[in-house]
Amino acid sequence: MAKYDERFKLKLVRQYLAGPDGFKAIAAQYGVGYKLVQRWVASYRQHGQDGLRKKRNPYSTEFKLSVLLRMWREGLSGEQTAALFDIRSPGCIGVWERRYHSGGIDALSPRPRGRPKTMPQAIPPKSPAEPVADDERPRKELLKEIEYLRAEVAYLKKLDALVQAKKAAQQKKRK
Repeated sequence: MAKYDERFKLKLVRQYLAGPDGFKAIAAQYGVGYKLVQRWVASYRQHGQDGLRKKRNPYSTEFKLSVLLRMWREGLSGEQTAALFDIRSPGCIGVWERRYHSGGIDALSPRPRGRPKTMPQAIPPKSPAEPVADDERPRKELLKEIEYLRAEVAYLKKLDALVQAKKAAQQKKRK
């Protein structure tokens, strides 16, 4: 659900267009940000009442690129460009621009939203009924396990030394 419905936006826009009140006065009267009222008025002037309706369609890569090219060509700000192309969130134009500069046109393509549809295939666990003897395992695997176990022992020794040092420091503080 949108925070502000279309009727509310239209009411504020018409009040701005009809009277001497400015963006800040109207925004303060209704408890909204003046930039928001300014954006609604610009969108209304450019697209009429349709400019105040909620949009749900994602933007294509070609559309994003055409928006950026026109903005650069005509030297428009992000807000002016958003009003011109009926983009409800002018901040996304800056995001598109940064993505384009960092990754080119491929960075503008829509990304999949949400979690992946399927879980990755898990590696089946080895059955405990068939333990592999150490002499049957490859030498590289055994060396890797030895290296891991040595690192684990060294880590635990270091952790124990830190705990002992902390206890000793607390003992000194108490005295």
